Amino acid sequence: MNVLSRWILLLSLVLGGCATDNALQKVPPASQPLPAPTSTAPDPLSPLGSGRASSDAIAHLSLPNDLWDRIRRGFAMPDLNTDLVSDREQWYAARPDYILRMTERSRKYLYYIVEELERRQMPTELALLPFIESAFNPQAVSTARAMGMWQFMPATGKDFDLKQNVFRDDRRDIQASTRAALDYLQRLYNLFGDWHLALAAYNWGEGNVGKAIARNQKAGLAATYTDLNMPMETRFYVPKLQAVKNIVARPKSFNVQLPDIPNHPYFQSVPLPRDMDVIVAAKLADISLEDFKALNPSAHRPVLFAAGTPQILLPWDNAETFQRNYEAFGSGRLASWTAWIAPSNLKIAEAARRAGMSEEEFRALNNIPPRMLIKAGSALLVPRNARMDEDVAGQVADNGQLSLAPEVALRRVVVKAGKKDTLESLAKTHRVTVAQLAEWNELNSQSKLQAGQSVVLFLTQAANGAKKSSGAKKKTSVQKAQAPKGDKLAKR
Repeated sequence: MNVLSRWILLLSLVLGGCATDNALQKVPPASQPLPAPTSTAPDPLSPLGSGRASSDAIAHLSLPNDLWDRIRRGFAMPDLNTDLVSDREQWYAARPDYILRMTERSRKYLYYIVEELERRQMPTELALLPFIESAFNPQAVSTARAMGMWQFMPATGKDFDLKQNVFRDDRRDIQASTRAALDYLQRLYNLFGDWHLALAAYNWGEGNVGKAIARNQKAGLAATYTDLNMPMETRFYVPKLQAVKNIVARPKSFNVQLPDIPNHPYFQSVPLPRDMDVIVAAKLADISLEDFKALNPSAHRPVLFAAGTPQILLPWDNAETFQRNYEAFGSGRLASWTAWIAPSNLKIAEAARRAGMSEEEFRALNNIPPRMLIKAGSALLVPRNARMDEDVAGQVADNGQLSLAPEVALRRVVVKAGKKDTLESLAKTHRVTVAQLAEWNELNSQSKLQAGQSVVLFLTQAANGAKKSSGAKKKTSVQKAQAPKGDKLAKR
């Protein structure tokens, strides 16, 4: 080994030791500045790098080859040691197939998240949070309508500038949702001065955590994460993250084998020069449609509008392929679809006729239920004809919304049953079914009515003018209202 090689080896060992020591430091309170990033600067040649390129090329020798090791070096949160952590460790360790699916899915996104965390000087434990939120599935949707890898609710997504329109939902977008999630987590940390409380607020809401802290302080109690009275989901939330952190830190201790994920970008951003069908973009990049959608999950329509989606994500080695194939494509047709703004209130059949489509195809393409009226100003996907050369304008691509209304207005009608009235007779009189009448009144189809009993109906204007039952003449109350959820008439 020559003298230069020995000096390089010595310097790399010294620098590597410094990075490891720094990674063990805890994050200071919110009133103090966060510590310097614990890992060395990423590759300055990377288009997705943090921009902190170092002029000292020797420093790059200390970068780990494995992304898991890089994540371990950046751990900076205090550990949580509770019975719930042990419980979740056992739960995960008993499901190696589940861990494998999650970690394999994460390989597309994990490097980018770690890069962003280091750029912001935030603990790298947060890169593991999508394991808890969505199992790293950017298409995940909760029963509460939270969406994406970071599980943003609609209102919270809007607070952090995640566009949600008829053409795309940025809560699914890898880069946009990661930016928003880290912005939110940093804000919560600055508010509470504690990462465990910040995580609880991310799950439960900052207002709820603030109230829980205030209750404990008023009662003279401690107000740390483990001291607060929280819903069960939030009580398990940080223990889940701690359990995953422990497994990543010591996989052999839990008999878990993590897949090899190289410390290298999986994807890079590529400009989208024109409106383009999703399937065309995938073909130009020479990747499967499934892989394209995995990196561009906000594209839930068959076309991408360049004004709203100026960049797409492609696997690192396919970005150049896309550019080369696009240039060779010439002036060929790239998009089969365009946006059309409804000029007035239209029935679906009429809108479909104007678009040159069948009603069924039109409804399926635009996700419209049957028997709905399309309101004026709605943005709709329609076929792009040969004369359409211009791309969709930014105002439409960024803000297009679909507004619908029932094709026939319904009125809530309350009638008093007469002595001879039955569900069947009232249903026949008001031109509805016995099943509908029973559902609206929380009865079964065999229920008997008492004289003077109030009976609720949801009727169209025409049906409302039908012949009333004998009891209905005495007292009728008519109110505008929506039909109850689940009722078939509610869709008309």
